[in-house]
Amino acid sequence: MPPQSTAESGEVREVRLVEALSERYLSYALSTIMSRSLPDVRDGLKPVHRRLLYAMRELRLNPDTPFKKSARVVGDVIGKYHPHGDQAIYDALVRLAQDFALRYPLIDGQGNFGNIDGDNAAAMRYTEARLTAVAARLLEGIDEDAVDFRATYDGEAEEPVVLPANFPNLLANGAQGIAVGMATSIPPHNVAELAEALIHLVKHPGAGVETLVDKVQGPDFPTGGLLVEPRESIVEAYRSGRGSFRLRARWEVERQKGGTYQVVVTEIPYQVGKAKLIERIAELLNQKKLVMLADVRDESTEDVRLVLEPRSRNVEPEVLMESLFRQTDLEVRVPLNLNVLDGEQTPRVLSLREALQAYIDHRHEVLQRRSRHRLERIAKRLDVLAGYLVAYLNLDEVIRIIREEDEPRAALMQRFELTEAQAEAILNMRLRALRKLEEMEIRKEHAQLTEEQADLIALLDDEPRRLKLLEREFKDLKSDFGPDTPLGRRRTEIAEPPTAVIVPLEAVIEREPVTVLLSAKGWIRAMKGHGTAAADAKYKEGDKARYAVPCQTTDKLLVFATNGRIYTLGADKLPGGRGFGEPLRLMIDLPNDQDLLAVLVHRPGRKLLVAASDGRGFVVPEDELVAQTKNGKQVLNLGEGAEAQVLRPLPEEADHLAVIGENRKLLVFPLAELPEMTRGRGVTLQKFRDGGLKDAKAFRLEDGLEVRLGPERSRTFDLRDFLGKRAQAGRLPPSGFPKHGRFD
Repeated sequence: MPPQSTAESGEVREVRLVEALSERYLSYALSTIMSRSLPDVRDGLKPVHRRLLYAMRELRLNPDTPFKKSARVVGDVIGKYHPHGDQAIYDALVRLAQDFALRYPLIDGQGNFGNIDGDNAAAMRYTEARLTAVAARLLEGIDEDAVDFRATYDGEAEEPVVLPANFPNLLANGAQGIAVGMATSIPPHNVAELAEALIHLVKHPGAGVETLVDKVQGPDFPTGGLLVEPRESIVEAYRSGRGSFRLRARWEVERQKGGTYQVVVTEIPYQVGKAKLIERIAELLNQKKLVMLADVRDESTEDVRLVLEPRSRNVEPEVLMESLFRQTDLEVRVPLNLNVLDGEQTPRVLSLREALQAYIDHRHEVLQRRSRHRLERIAKRLDVLAGYLVAYLNLDEVIRIIREEDEPRAALMQRFELTEAQAEAILNMRLRALRKLEEMEIRKEHAQLTEEQADLIALLDDEPRRLKLLEREFKDLKSDFGPDTPLGRRRTEIAEPPTAVIVPLEAVIEREPVTVLLSAKGWIRAMKGHGTAAADAKYKEGDKARYAVPCQTTDKLLVFATNGRIYTLGADKLPGGRGFGEPLRLMIDLPNDQDLLAVLVHRPGRKLLVAASDGRGFVVPEDELVAQTKNGKQVLNLGEGAEAQVLRPLPEEADHLAVIGENRKLLVFPLAELPEMTRGRGVTLQKFRDGGLKDAKAFRLEDGLEVRLGPERSRTFDLRDFLGKRAQAGRLPPSGFPKHGRFD
């Protein structure tokens, strides 16, 4: 039967699933963005944090009052303002109390609120909390109609839409959050620097970002560290609202007896757990990837103290630390994504200038609202005082009416033309207030309030004066959080970008001898040691040895294939000698129809000869061949029907090139006739009537060409009689030349 519509259940409609899902997902996304993940540019708070602070204020947990259990606070927040999980709310409370997470904590915690090692806080029933002085500044004036209120989720109470925020919390404490399709990441900053920038922006509304960066030099993290980002990058990040900052740990060298030393890390980067950092360093030590480091110890008490012992006193501290910066979280990049809800509750990425201006606009509005609220209070009080003065001038008549009339309030209003509030105030006066001295105090208060009323009216009509008041407010803020105050000193040092420190590969990989074995069927592995390593190796049934290359774990291998491409492999990345290794084709993108021609150990600065089967080739610098991807690098461009044939190192003393074809014709010509290129087809080395190039080798003509005749036999041939010009056909080799037609 079709669904029935009833008054109790509401209308029932048939809706396409895709439309229903789209509508509901959009609602969810907007809810996540607006009510959970993005902070408000005005007070820098998300709803859960704002509700926490407001609930604590309602519980009168001020900085000068006793602590209350965190469970009580969490219960009030859930019951009145934020109907979500208690653990999520408690986690938010804990973070607001952690001095290593927030530059200026908003909650004063008593008990175990976690530590920089990454340990969790104690359960909420064991910890206590109250507001800090910074949080009190955020709430300052909230009872004076400084901000709008809205109904809570159940409609039984009200909560503030935003806090008055006499503190630039968004940039001072930063924020992190992930919504649907957008995120925010704002690092903390120094309030004294922010106040200076605010003062400058009030005086010069058109100030540029570069000028503001002179005031706000960069983030100021609660855990300190060294900011080593170049100034131009900092300026660009603040201009666009997106970027990142390079942050390093602070370290120092402690010299010891015998010329030895140890490095002591005293500050670690922001949001890096100390325990996990040490665990990572220890893991790299076990994997032998920190061969310059001997040991790491945690000697921290209240202050961070990580001791790093070098393996040798000959290791430079800078090189040791550079290797650690590259491989561990002793150096991190802290992102900046100034994506916030603006004053219209619209998510937007702001520049530094826009964020500061938004805060100034908010404080300007708060000033006007508080001034209007005060005017209303003064007007009500002046109205009451005017009624009091009427009573004093007609005291006997007032007393008579009160004693004799059945409805004294109505009689007073009619007799003296009083308002209802004035008549009620007169009726509520105490007898002791009827003395002459009290009348004088009332007249004095009336005069003072009248003067204040006129001043506030003038203030609301005078914008430059209001901006002057804001400027004075920001100067007070700068004074309250100056360098001499407990929270004011800048903790993160703005350091120069580090100069390039060359870290030898041995600093990252332990150097030890290995022999790389590549079988005929393309299985590769690295066995420890040289010499007997290849002889002792076993292969799968039907497979056999093909290449055995002695090298070190720090070496790179160049693999040359018939498609003219060079592939690069790190010896340390190869599978170990146990088993049969792994297929080479899993490590490089070598087509199935292509074969390998040579495997060389990379030697920087060397030059190589490359040649194709059609007799074309050239000289290429070896440094140009190192590839970073599995695809390798195309070096030799092949003609139709040709394939790569030769890859040989050029001896430094070589001055001639010997080439031989499949037709057993041998030609020798000066090496200088070959061009040096990085890629291409090259030039013709030798011309053939039948077949193609068999082999090519560079040598020193005066010494002759050594040719291998067998596994342990070789012979040197004098080839001066075979000299010719490049691209000639050549002639048959001398007597005794091997029949296989290769030079080795």
